[in-house]
Amino acid sequence: MATPTTRLFEGKTIFITGGSRGIGLAIATKLASQGANIVIAAKTVEPNPKLPGTLYTAASEIEAAGGRCLPLQVDIRDEVALQAAVDQAAQHFGGIDALVNNASAINLTPTELTPMKRFDLMFGVNVRGTFASTQACLPHLKKSAKAGKNPHVLNLSPPLNLNPAWFAPHVAYTMAKYGMSMCVLGHAREFKPFGIAVNALWPQTAIYTAAMQMIPGVLPEHCRKPDIMADAASLILSRPVGPAEHTGQFLIDEHVLRQHGVDDFSNYATVPGSANIQRDFFLD
Repeated sequence: MATPTTRLFEGKTIFITGGSRGIGLAIATKLASQGANIVIAAKTVEPNPKLPGTLYTAASEIEAAGGRCLPLQVDIRDEVALQAAVDQAAQHFGGIDALVNNASAINLTPTELTPMKRFDLMFGVNVRGTFASTQACLPHLKKSAKAGKNPHVLNLSPPLNLNPAWFAPHVAYTMAKYGMSMCVLGHAREFKPFGIAVNALWPQTAIYTAAMQMIPGVLPEHCRKPDIMADAASLILSRPVGPAEHTGQFLIDEHVLRQHGVDDFSNYATVPGSANIQRDFFLD
């Protein structure tokens, strides 16, 4: 790990959407190891052979890492269920101090091969879900700010790169991910007077998750482990809200770690010694 295990988040509650596997789970276990109370809001309660991990297996991993976990089954496209989950989380732990908008849907298809059902899923989860989760958590984040608890919103979304090369192969997916990034752009300015930081985090390279394994041609030796995103997220969420440069930023995991003195990334490679790590989408 890039940073030593400390209790940076002792007494703080972090709400993570889609945290039952992959990057979301890696972030949850990292923050739990640093003392955080973790709320994971995800749909999976029954094992899926294609996508391993459920709410309850994730909760066990999070608690084994050293934090407390409240697993809540919720589809973030359902604003009523989402609001109930946020209210339950705040009541259970006494508030919410950070939100990680991790839940996302991906479909890398050209226009003719994108069913409208998949289009609606990506916009429903990525854009609507991110906006709705932020809206639901906002009153609690405001209370956290008044209590001096350094509230943050962190969206796992890319820099807003308008190079047409990133639109042409999968217009719908790109628009959906950029919708999450546009929430960062707007919410950072909107929430600044409240003392709430809003940032985006995106990986420099492909990250080996169950979702990435379903993309043809992506091999373990092309990827890094989700741990690098978890370490970067921990550093971002522990920043003081006050400085202007700590909000409204589109951050890359490797850059964040380099700013904190990390220059050896070999331990993050999925396959040790691999020299063929692929750059992630949306980064020229």
